[in-house]
Amino acid sequence: MKHSVKEWLAVTRYWSFPVSTAPVVACFAWLFSQGMVPAGAKPWICFVLAVLGVVVLHSAGNVLSDWADHRTGVDNPNAYAVPNLVFGHFQPREYLIFSIVLFVIGAVIGIVLTLISGLGLLWVGLIGVILTALYSFLKYHALGDLDIFIIFGVLTVLGTSYVVTGAYVPQALILSVPLGIITVSVLHANNTFDTITDREAGIKTFGMLLGLKASAILYCAYMVIPFICIIAYVLLGWMHPLALLCLAAAVPAYKNFKQASQYKTLGLDAMKGLDQATAKMQLVFSGLLSIGLIIAGLL
Repeated sequence: MKHSVKEWLAVTRYWSFPVSTAPVVACFAWLFSQGMVPAGAKPWICFVLAVLGVVVLHSAGNVLSDWADHRTGVDNPNAYAVPNLVFGHFQPREYLIFSIVLFVIGAVIGIVLTLISGLGLLWVGLIGVILTALYSFLKYHALGDLDIFIIFGVLTVLGTSYVVTGAYVPQALILSVPLGIITVSVLHANNTFDTITDREAGIKTFGMLLGLKASAILYCAYMVIPFICIIAYVLLGWMHPLALLCLAAAVPAYKNFKQASQYKTLGLDAMKGLDQATAKMQLVFSGLLSIGLIIAGLL
């Protein structure tokens, strides 16, 4: 069965890429604002490769996750799921092979980055690949949220700081909390909405363990905490005041907050579509944060 490039691209769930690229871009912008980006083309080349590598590995993880969900019955005709495998638009084998190819490409990019920036990048890369490959297993045992936070909140920031500066910059981890929380909220919204079908499939996600009320309240908290973090960082002098540009993202965040807070009347439908809406909010939040920090570095 032949598929178009557009169809293969859709398989990767490209709408979710803002949640993986945001930590890379924001970390680079923060390093730039702190005067920690070395002169020359090398850090910029490493930055571009880091963005590309994260996107490829994120795609590999998405495809593998969909394959695993179909294989275990989590995705089925009654579930709110990606229809490609459920309705036979793609064969499971195609998804598995595509995922493996993407993992290999991501590994090659990682090796190139390691050769350019240093062997210290290896442990972050290896842990990232392992946690990405184990995502479905961890998700089925209520550890998916933690897995995603470590990958996109911690490892991505540390890895970016290393490839750009040539050494790990622990201070950059201040970005992990706001950006990591928004990324986790994408997953949390999706898993909460899928509670019924996930329970029927015999898996246990974090949202299932919490229940609808607690999950909706936690999601609402996720829409507030990142903004509090940035304000606190500016007040503490850890970020330039221009980082406050990201507060404009409070508009889509409030919209998401308002929808989730209607769980008493809407039930699980209160979480419907919030995964994609949150990914868009991440794009606005991290984009404005990065722009503010880049401008600060130029002043």
